[in-house]
Amino acid sequence: MAGHNTPDFAEVISEAVDAVEASLDPEFLARGVTVKVVLLDGGTSLELQNRSSNKAPLHWSAEYLMSEPDLVRQVHLDYILAGSKVITVNSYSSTFTRMEMVGAADRVPELQRIACELALEARDRAGSAGADVAIAGCIPPLNGTYRPDRVREFETNHDEYTRLGELQAPHVDIFICETMSTSEESRAAAAAMKQFGKAIWVGWSLMDTGPWLRSAESVGTAARALSGLRVDAVLANCCSPESITASMPALKATGFATGGYANGFTKIPATFMPGKTKEQLKTRRDLDPAAYSAFVLNWIEQGATIVGGCCEVGPAHIACLRDDLLAAGHDIVSPSAIDWPERV
Repeated sequence: MAGHNTPDFAEVISEAVDAVEASLDPEFLARGVTVKVVLLDGGTSLELQNRSSNKAPLHWSAEYLMSEPDLVRQVHLDYILAGSKVITVNSYSSTFTRMEMVGAADRVPELQRIACELALEARDRAGSAGADVAIAGCIPPLNGTYRPDRVREFETNHDEYTRLGELQAPHVDIFICETMSTSEESRAAAAAMKQFGKAIWVGWSLMDTGPWLRSAESVGTAARALSGLRVDAVLANCCSPESITASMPALKATGFATGGYANGFTKIPATFMPGKTKEQLKTRRDLDPAAYSAFVLNWIEQGATIVGGCCEVGPAHIACLRDDLLAAGHDIVSPSAIDWPERV
């Protein structure tokens, strides 16, 4: 179990120096011309809650799979029409651990199936706009988001992640192990996904106060923990855009393809508990689509090739980002169009 440790500042400084040196190579300096960018979707769970009349779903975002499947499908479709080339299945809360909290663990296979089917149906309904859209499986934290102190031992996590991967693998193109709080949590998720032969992206949620995981581990430490797992990309997600901006040099220095997708919250309390997002978190008022897009364009200047949004970043943000990317001369592409670094 990971705790809140003091960051190793010597290691952070060393990584920063390496990142600066990497940023000076000719390939990086030439990025201002045209970059192939994979545009993700935005947040789904809170977009569903914002649109639904059900503001207190018992099963969290999984509730809408059962009660309002048309709404889930429409949110996916709206992201595709806004320009997303990857949509993530709405299964963040459909894990055995989370559903056990409300006595619904036996429904997880059904919920995972519905989540995948709705994403696939949305892609089909998008017509030509959905032709090159990839479906991403969602591999989330199991015992609480933003809480490194609640991360369980490797084997327990690995076993449940394997079960979730088995349910999603027949339907998805990519696995995104997202909002990971510790290096061991992301290592368990990536190790479990390795057996399925799909692309694996790992997303870490960072501190509000600096470019470290919520466990206070550095990005470099977390990246080294993924050695041998054949991960394709490392990202920062579900944290402030400012934290992602600060982390981009370290993310770039890992050698993986990289990027980020931020949330729109003011801050994350250390005592955050699952199931009460709206009650515990406040939405920023200074992060409209144009403001968010400005952050993302800066990440691309620093080397990001995978970008999108998380909680409280909706279709309007993604549409604005699409327009700004194209106006800047970048190409928005499917993951299949990227020349990925060699997997290690």
